[in-house]
Amino acid sequence: MLNGKTALVTGAGRGIGREIALTLAKEGAFVIVNYNGSKQRALNTVEEIEKAGGKAAAYGCDISDFTACGEMIASIIKEYGRIDILVNNAGITKDNLLMRMSEEEFDEVIRINLKGCFNTIRHASRYFLKQRSGRIINISSVSGVMGNAGQANYCASKAGVIGLTKSTARELGSRGITVNAIAPGFIETEMTENLPDALKEAMKEQTLLKRSGSALEVAKTAAFLASEGAAYITGQVISVDGGMAL
Repeated sequence: MLNGKTALVTGAGRGIGREIALTLAKEGAFVIVNYNGSKQRALNTVEEIEKAGGKAAAYGCDISDFTACGEMIASIIKEYGRIDILVNNAGITKDNLLMRMSEEEFDEVIRINLKGCFNTIRHASRYFLKQRSGRIINISSVSGVMGNAGQANYCASKAGVIGLTKSTARELGSRGITVNAIAPGFIETEMTENLPDALKEAMKEQTLLKRSGSALEVAKTAAFLASEGAAYITGQVISVDGGMAL
Protein backbone atom coordinates (compact mmCIF):
# COMPACT_ATOMS: atom_id res chain seq x y z
CA MET A 1 0.00 0.00 0.00
CA LEU A 2 1.03 3.59 -0.66
CA ASN A 3 -0.79 5.28 2.20
CA GLY A 4 0.79 8.60 3.14
CA LYS A 5 2.75 8.82 -0.11
CA THR A 6 2.54 11.72 -2.58
CA ALA A 7 2.91 10.85 -6.25
CA LEU A 8 3.36 13.07 -9.30
CA VAL A 9 2.30 11.52 -12.60
CA THR A 10 3.05 13.57 -15.72
CA GLY A 11 0.67 13.45 -18.66
CA ALA A 12 -1.98 11.83 -16.48
CA GLY A 13 -5.09 13.15 -18.21
CA ARG A 14 -5.51 10.14 -20.50
CA GLY A 15 -4.18 6.76 -21.58
CA ILE A 16 -1.47 5.04 -19.60
CA GLY A 17 -0.82 8.09 -17.41
CA ARG A 18 -4.45 8.28 -16.37
CA GLU A 19 -4.51 4.59 -15.49
CA ILE A 20 -1.32 4.93 -13.47
CA ALA A 21 -2.81 7.87 -11.54
CA LEU A 22 -6.00 5.90 -10.81
CA THR A 23 -4.06 2.82 -9.72
CA LEU A 24 -1.66 4.69 -7.42
CA ALA A 25 -4.65 6.44 -5.83
CA LYS A 26 -6.38 3.10 -5.25
CA GLU A 27 -3.23 1.98 -3.46
CA GLY A 28 -3.58 4.96 -1.10
CA ALA A 29 -1.29 7.59 -2.63
CA PHE A 30 -2.23 11.24 -2.97
CA VAL A 31 -1.79 11.84 -6.70
CA ILE A 32 -0.80 15.04 -8.48
CA VAL A 33 -2.30 14.73 -11.98
CA ASN A 34 -0.02 16.73 -14.26
CA TYR A 35 -1.26 18.05 -17.60
CA ASN A 36 -0.24 20.55 -20.23
CA GLY A 37 -2.86 20.95 -22.95
CA SER A 38 -5.71 18.87 -21.56
CA LYS A 39 -6.90 20.46 -18.32
CA GLN A 40 -10.40 19.03 -18.54
CA ARG A 41 -9.08 15.50 -18.96
CA ALA A 42 -6.88 15.98 -15.90
CA LEU A 43 -9.83 17.28 -13.90
CA ASN A 44 -11.83 14.25 -15.03
CA THR A 45 -9.07 11.98 -13.73
CA VAL A 46 -9.09 13.80 -10.40
CA GLU A 47 -12.87 13.52 -10.21
CA GLU A 48 -12.74 9.77 -10.89
CA ILE A 49 -10.11 9.30 -8.18
CA GLU A 50 -12.18 11.25 -5.67
CA LYS A 51 -15.37 9.37 -6.53
CA ALA A 52 -13.52 6.13 -5.74
CA GLY A 53 -12.54 7.52 -2.34
CA GLY A 54 -9.02 8.62 -3.23
CA LYS A 55 -7.28 11.97 -3.11
CA ALA A 56 -5.83 13.91 -6.03
CA ALA A 57 -5.19 17.35 -7.47
CA ALA A 58 -4.50 18.63 -11.00
CA TYR A 59 -1.43 20.70 -11.82
CA GLY A 60 -0.73 22.29 -15.19
CA CYS A 61 2.89 22.41 -16.34
CA ASP A 62 4.77 22.03 -19.61
CA ILE A 63 7.33 19.45 -18.52
CA SER A 64 9.67 20.41 -21.37
CA ASP A 65 10.15 23.79 -19.62
CA PHE A 66 13.03 23.44 -17.14
CA THR A 67 12.06 26.45 -15.02
CA ALA A 68 8.36 25.56 -14.96
CA CYS A 69 9.22 22.05 -13.75
CA GLY A 70 11.24 23.51 -10.90
CA GLU A 71 8.32 25.71 -9.93
CA MET A 72 5.91 22.77 -10.06
CA ILE A 73 8.04 20.56 -7.82
CA ALA A 74 8.65 23.40 -5.35
CA SER A 75 4.92 24.17 -5.26
CA ILE A 76 4.06 20.54 -4.54
CA ILE A 77 6.58 20.43 -1.69
CA LYS A 78 5.31 23.70 -0.27
CA GLU A 79 1.63 22.71 -0.40
CA TYR A 80 1.78 19.01 0.40
CA GLY A 81 5.02 18.69 2.35
CA ARG A 82 6.77 16.03 0.29
CA ILE A 83 6.96 14.03 -2.90
CA ASP A 84 7.65 10.30 -2.78
CA ILE A 85 6.89 8.97 -6.25
CA LEU A 86 7.64 10.52 -9.63
CA VAL A 87 6.18 8.87 -12.73
CA ASN A 88 7.44 10.37 -15.99
CA ASN A 89 4.74 9.39 -18.45
CA ALA A 90 4.11 12.48 -20.60
CA GLY A 91 5.09 12.03 -24.21
CA ILE A 92 4.18 12.71 -27.81
CA THR A 93 4.68 11.17 -31.24
CA LYS A 94 5.37 12.89 -34.53
CA ASP A 95 5.95 9.93 -36.81
CA ASN A 96 7.58 10.24 -40.20
CA LEU A 97 10.16 8.43 -42.28
CA LEU A 98 13.66 9.62 -41.46
CA MET A 99 14.23 11.10 -44.93
CA ARG A 100 11.03 13.16 -44.59
CA MET A 101 11.31 14.06 -40.91
CA SER A 102 11.73 17.75 -40.22
CA GLU A 103 14.13 19.13 -37.65
CA GLU A 104 11.13 20.46 -35.74
CA GLU A 105 9.51 17.01 -35.61
CA PHE A 106 12.69 15.49 -34.24
CA ASP A 107 13.43 18.26 -31.75
CA GLU A 108 9.93 18.48 -30.29
CA VAL A 109 9.70 14.77 -29.53
CA ILE A 110 13.14 14.78 -27.89
CA ARG A 111 12.29 17.96 -25.97
CA ILE A 112 9.12 16.55 -24.42
CA ASN A 113 9.82 12.82 -24.14
CA LEU A 114 13.46 12.94 -23.04
CA LYS A 115 14.27 16.43 -21.79
CA GLY A 116 10.94 16.48 -19.95
CA CYS A 117 12.10 13.41 -18.02
CA PHE A 118 15.38 15.09 -17.18
CA ASN A 119 13.63 18.27 -16.06
CA THR A 120 11.36 16.61 -13.50
CA ILE A 121 14.06 14.26 -12.21
CA ARG A 122 16.56 17.10 -11.91
CA HIS A 123 14.25 19.13 -9.69
CA ALA A 124 12.62 16.28 -7.73
CA SER A 125 15.91 14.55 -6.93
CA ARG A 126 16.91 17.43 -4.68
CA TYR A 127 14.02 16.60 -2.36
CA PHE A 128 14.46 12.84 -2.70
CA LEU A 129 18.08 13.23 -1.59
CA LYS A 130 17.02 15.21 1.49
CA GLN A 131 14.43 12.53 2.33
CA ARG A 132 16.90 9.74 1.55
CA SER A 133 14.03 7.98 -0.20
CA GLY A 134 12.03 8.15 -3.41
CA ARG A 135 10.73 6.22 -6.37
CA ILE A 136 11.31 7.38 -9.94
CA ILE A 137 9.48 5.47 -12.67
CA ASN A 138 10.09 6.47 -16.28
CA ILE A 139 7.77 5.29 -19.05
CA SER A 140 9.92 4.27 -22.01
CA SER A 141 8.67 2.04 -24.84
CA VAL A 142 9.39 -1.20 -26.65
CA SER A 143 10.30 1.14 -29.53
CA GLY A 144 13.22 2.42 -27.47
CA VAL A 145 14.46 -1.16 -27.15
CA MET A 146 13.82 -2.48 -30.68
CA GLY A 147 13.56 0.60 -32.88
CA ASN A 148 10.69 1.11 -35.30
CA ALA A 149 10.55 2.35 -38.88
CA GLY A 150 8.98 5.78 -39.17
CA GLN A 151 9.69 6.64 -35.53
CA ALA A 152 13.36 7.64 -35.42
CA ASN A 153 12.59 10.60 -33.16
CA TYR A 154 10.31 8.65 -30.80
CA CYS A 155 12.66 5.65 -30.61
CA ALA A 156 15.64 7.90 -29.92
CA SER A 157 13.74 9.68 -27.15
CA LYS A 158 12.63 6.43 -25.50
CA ALA A 159 16.07 4.84 -25.80
CA GLY A 160 17.39 8.02 -24.18
CA VAL A 161 14.95 7.55 -21.31
CA ILE A 162 16.45 4.11 -20.70
CA GLY A 163 19.98 5.54 -20.59
CA LEU A 164 18.81 8.35 -18.30
CA THR A 165 17.14 5.80 -16.02
CA LYS A 166 20.28 3.69 -15.64
CA SER A 167 22.57 6.68 -15.06
CA THR A 168 20.21 8.25 -12.53
CA ALA A 169 19.87 4.93 -10.69
CA ARG A 170 23.66 4.80 -10.30
CA GLU A 171 23.81 8.37 -8.99
CA LEU A 172 20.94 8.16 -6.51
CA GLY A 173 21.01 4.56 -5.32
CA SER A 174 23.24 5.17 -2.29
CA ARG A 175 20.53 7.43 -0.85
CA GLY A 176 17.80 4.81 -1.01
CA ILE A 177 16.23 6.18 -4.19
CA THR A 178 15.19 3.67 -6.85
CA VAL A 179 14.96 4.55 -10.55
CA ASN A 180 13.37 2.17 -13.04
CA ALA A 181 11.79 2.27 -16.48
CA ILE A 182 8.78 0.52 -17.95
CA ALA A 183 8.81 -0.31 -21.65
CA PRO A 184 5.23 -0.90 -22.81
CA GLY A 185 4.54 -2.68 -26.08
CA PHE A 186 1.28 -2.55 -28.05
CA ILE A 187 -1.14 -1.20 -25.44
CA GLU A 188 -4.84 -0.50 -26.02
CA THR A 189 -5.37 3.24 -25.50
CA GLU A 190 -7.20 6.09 -27.23
CA MET A 191 -4.10 6.56 -29.40
CA THR A 192 -4.25 3.01 -30.77
CA GLU A 193 -8.03 2.79 -31.16
CA ASN A 194 -7.96 4.52 -34.54
CA LEU A 195 -5.25 2.36 -36.07
CA PRO A 196 -6.35 0.19 -39.01
CA ASP A 197 -7.55 -3.24 -37.88
CA ALA A 198 -4.98 -4.97 -40.10
CA LEU A 199 -2.15 -3.06 -38.42
CA LYS A 200 -3.47 -3.86 -34.95
CA GLU A 201 -3.67 -7.55 -35.78
CA ALA A 202 -0.15 -7.50 -37.21
CA MET A 203 1.18 -5.93 -34.01
CA LYS A 204 -0.56 -8.54 -31.87
CA GLU A 205 1.07 -11.25 -33.98
CA GLN A 206 4.49 -9.81 -33.10
CA THR A 207 3.91 -10.65 -29.43
CA LEU A 208 4.42 -14.08 -27.91
CA LEU A 209 1.02 -13.85 -26.22
CA LYS A 210 -0.76 -12.92 -29.47
CA ARG A 211 -2.72 -10.07 -27.90
CA SER A 212 -2.48 -6.41 -27.05
CA GLY A 213 -1.87 -5.20 -23.52
CA SER A 214 -3.99 -2.94 -21.36
CA ALA A 215 -3.12 0.35 -19.71
CA LEU A 216 -4.04 -1.30 -16.41
CA GLU A 217 -1.30 -3.90 -16.87
CA VAL A 218 1.24 -1.10 -17.27
CA ALA A 219 -0.25 0.78 -14.30
CA LYS A 220 -0.02 -2.24 -12.01
CA THR A 221 3.65 -2.58 -12.91
CA ALA A 222 4.19 1.07 -11.99
CA ALA A 223 2.33 0.56 -8.69
CA PHE A 224 4.59 -2.39 -7.88
CA LEU A 225 7.74 -0.38 -8.62
CA ALA A 226 6.41 2.36 -6.34
CA SER A 227 5.79 -0.09 -3.49
CA GLU A 228 8.00 -1.38 -0.69
CA GLY A 229 7.98 -4.74 -2.44
CA ALA A 230 10.25 -3.25 -5.12
CA ALA A 231 12.69 -1.60 -2.71
CA TYR A 232 15.59 -3.72 -4.02
CA ILE A 233 14.89 -3.14 -7.71
CA THR A 234 16.66 -0.26 -9.41
CA GLY A 235 18.21 0.59 -12.77
CA GLN A 236 15.95 -1.89 -14.52
CA VAL A 237 13.82 -1.77 -17.66
CA ILE A 238 10.62 -3.78 -17.16
CA SER A 239 9.07 -4.73 -20.48
CA VAL A 240 5.28 -4.94 -20.47
CA ASP A 241 5.04 -6.05 -24.08
CA GLY A 242 3.81 -9.62 -24.25
CA GLY A 243 7.27 -10.73 -25.33
CA MET A 244 7.41 -8.47 -28.38
CA ALA A 245 11.02 -7.42 -27.79
CA LEU A 246 12.43 -10.95 -27.41
